[in-house]
Amino acid sequence: MKIVAIIQARMGSTRLPGKVMMGLLGVPVLVRDVNRLRRSELLDEVVIATTTQSADDHIVSLCNDRRYSYFRGDENDVLDRYYQAAQACNADVIVRVTSDCPMIDPDIVDRVIKTFLDIPDIDYVSNTLPPRTFPRGLDTEVMTFEALERAWTEDTDPKLREHVTPYIYRNKELFRVHACVNGTDLSDHRWTLDTPEDFAFIQMVYEHFGNDEFSWREVLEYLEKHPEVVSINRDIRQKVI
Repeated sequence: MKIVAIIQARMGSTRLPGKVMMGLLGVPVLVRDVNRLRRSELLDEVVIATTTQSADDHIVSLCNDRRYSYFRGDENDVLDRYYQAAQACNADVIVRVTSDCPMIDPDIVDRVIKTFLDIPDIDYVSNTLPPRTFPRGLDTEVMTFEALERAWTEDTDPKLREHVTPYIYRNKELFRVHACVNGTDLSDHRWTLDTPEDFAFIQMVYEHFGNDEFSWREVLEYLEKHPEVVSINRDIRQKVI
């Protein structure tokens, strides 16, 4: 069984263009994503799924320089991009992560994967399903290739295909779906990168630790002692599907 994390990444962004190449301690956000995911014990490969747009040549150059696996596909039909990327790397299990999560935690990723592996005949497990209990920015979705392929075949809504997985988790009569939850509700924490305020928050965290090897629990301890850091992006509202 080959378990592959596919990170969707592009230079275009409505609220913060070029965010995947913004520097955290002198290294692009996308590199921080990959570094942290590569510490997962259960992932076999990490692949960048970018687009065929010329603006994303920057991402491809980065991948070539650092010898990252990558796939180029449709900019708007992200479901197709994921399916084609999964097919190209012969993935049996796909872990979906977005490039705006430079604080993604390998232990959380492994927890969601292990939950998936422990449930017989499961199609999809995520820590983003209700009740959401993890900080936003640790978002991890795990699915079988077959579930992804069925969504790719049957989902005819362009707006949903842009978000890859809604067809799966909104059709529980078709797919076996499970929510991975934390013992404590930490969903009020915002650790994702979508606005300048988010970047300022994440930058403060990185500057405190001086590397990308910190754990999510260490971040919680730091923020408990520094509530002024939490306030940086507290008022940002998440875009919803």
